[in-house]
Amino acid sequence: MVRRTRAEMEETRATLLATARRVFSEHGYAATSMDDLTAQAGLTRGALYHHFGDKKGLLAAVVAQLDAETDVRLQAISDGADDAWDGFLQRCRAYLQMALEPEIQRIVLRDARAVLGGASPESQQYCVNSMQRLIEQLITRGVVAPVDAQALASLIYGSLAEAAFWIAEGEDGDARLRQATAALEMLLRGLKSAR
Repeated sequence: MVRRTRAEMEETRATLLATARRVFSEHGYAATSMDDLTAQAGLTRGALYHHFGDKKGLLAAVVAQLDAETDVRLQAISDGADDAWDGFLQRCRAYLQMALEPEIQRIVLRDARAVLGGASPESQQYCVNSMQRLIEQLITRGVVAPVDAQALASLIYGSLAEAAFWIAEGEDGDARLRQATAALEMLLRGLKSAR
């Protein structure tokens, strides 16, 4: 048996992830067979089993990769804003807009919810913690009325996640996005301090 180098193992894993991401996005998880997927990757089922356990494990890894990329994009929005409140609003709007991106819509908002039951608890907690830090900054600056930041972050994250699922599920995604964005802006206006 030939031993593979660490670099070869990482390359195999990356190839499986990239192929799965493309195939899941184009055809969906249910319509993707492991044989087709590994053939398109130019690898064996054994490689898939070794790195991810099974097709479901591969989906979870693809979702984790997309979640990490989403977080980087959202953080860049917050960090790039001149005004902390405006950055917070832009970040929330962008999260909803991402529900219409085909890759996120199909893999994260449809397939992951159906197959994995949604985001992992770790991913959800990471999102809540990230939002909590933003809210704490807004409270410290007097922009948001004093409140428990973790509770508020949990409520806002839950609202955004459910709205994203609602947008992704409908045939009229653009209309749903407009409706959800209007509702979000009304909801968030209530957070501002009356200073």
